Amino acid sequence: TCSRSLQKNGSETPEPVTAQVNGSIPSWLQGTLVRNGPGLFSVGDSEYNHWFDGMSLLHSFTFSNGEVTYRSKFLKSNTYKRNIKANKIVVSEFGTMVYPDPCKNIFSRISTHLSNIIPDFTDNNLINIVRYGDDYYASSEVNYMNKIDPATLETVGRINYRSHIALNLATAHPHYDSEGNTYNIGTVFMGLGTPKYIIFKVPADASDKEHNKPALRKVQQIGSIPFRSLLFPSYFHSFGMTENYIVFVEQPFKLDIVKLATAYFRGANWGNCLKFDKDDITLFHVINKKTGKAISTRFYADNMVVFHHINAYETNEHVVFDLISYTDSNLYNMFYIKNIKQETSSFIQSNKTFSPPSCQRFVLPLNTDKESPKGTNLVSLTDTSAKAVMQEDGSVYCQPDTLFVGLELPGINYHFNAKKYRYFYGFRLEWSPHPNKIAKFDIVTRKHIEWHQENCYPSEPVFVASPGAVEEDDGVILSSVVSPDPNISPFMLVLNAKTMEEMARASIPVSVHIDLHGLFIPAKP
Repeated sequence: TCSRSLQKNGSETPEPVTAQVNGSIPSWLQGTLVRNGPGLFSVGDSEYNHWFDGMSLLHSFTFSNGEVTYRSKFLKSNTYKRNIKANKIVVSEFGTMVYPDPCKNIFSRISTHLSNIIPDFTDNNLINIVRYGDDYYASSEVNYMNKIDPATLETVGRINYRSHIALNLATAHPHYDSEGNTYNIGTVFMGLGTPKYIIFKVPADASDKEHNKPALRKVQQIGSIPFRSLLFPSYFHSFGMTENYIVFVEQPFKLDIVKLATAYFRGANWGNCLKFDKDDITLFHVINKKTGKAISTRFYADNMVVFHHINAYETNEHVVFDLISYTDSNLYNMFYIKNIKQETSSFIQSNKTFSPPSCQRFVLPLNTDKESPKGTNLVSLTDTSAKAVMQEDGSVYCQPDTLFVGLELPGINYHFNAKKYRYFYGFRLEWSPHPNKIAKFDIVTRKHIEWHQENCYPSEPVFVASPGAVEEDDGVILSSVVSPDPNISPFMLVLNAKTMEEMARASIPVSVHIDLHGLFIPAKP
């Protein structure tokens, strides 16, 4: 089954290998798709507890003149080097807490204990590839990132956000505007001043290659939002961006700071410090990108858990934003290795209650007036059933328009990011964490079309637009596909984004591991 592929250790292919192409890859497709995800789940005799703990394995698929080359390398983080040297897991991860060897002397044990009071997080950056200026980084959600060379996948070196901006956590899903500036959100909660969420920007031209200075040195803090409850900041994995605003969802899926600070001594892992407060509401913050000021209206919705935003835009004095929500936080628990190891039938049985991912549209009217009649829906857009109802206390209760159920890892034509758009892509997620269809959803018709092949498991679909494309879906979808069937070698799938029909597949003659997220870097002309 696919679960065996998920949890087996991946292997490196450090030198590029040429794929065998069936079909025809468009000659205009020139560039490299760099992917990231966990790839090493045991070291020596020690094993990780959670799939999101596995050590980062980077992959690249380079498209040039109709051909594809593949390579992969483990991210050579400090965590990786320390674990490999010790031949066991010695650095704690989100779902796996590691304790010092009891044989060590008392002084080194005390210093290890002290360093865990304020967690010094791992630099095992396994979630995504992000860009600041011209610098590319392997990123997770902690204060460390590792700079990589996207051409060779070499790890260039570690960077600490804190050398440039005070934060404990930052997302691995920044946004990029049309000028190439990067926007992101971080969390400040321990030892770095007033607890808050901070919004920051790194200018497009911030890299200084000549003097080898990182783009992050030119980071600008745009604004901040105080936590609604001091010791329980919201967990967030991504956010929305329109032309003028940042949309931040403060959800009732929270980090318990006291538990986090004491996890090491309680024998708990950091993952256990996340809790879903089902009796709480979700707050929506809309922050002006230029001034850093939040819109004063208090927008709120029912409780939900959100990992991925799809897109956001402004139209007729409204902010429209689309995201994927769950009614509980069980998704994280599904990926404990012991749960993945279950046979498919018992896995389905134990996850019958799993809340499916629901693609939802929320609409926030910008010109609300405290005098607006109470109980009225302030949304005047005609193409959505989303509501925003004025309450007695002047706050606005938002109810979503459900677009589609059962889709995750969404992608769009990023030229339409922060703009009104029509299509999104993702993989179909039904009863199991092993998706096996790629879907394209049309927001206007509310219909979807799919690509599917038996026993094949695609990764997050990445849209690449045709040169000079005018229509939103004029381009290709790229997805790395693996199969537990030994007769099907892993392949890079190229689909026509209009029809979702296969244009080509490039079969890779070495093993490829299932991954999480990635970035397409166009070849320089």
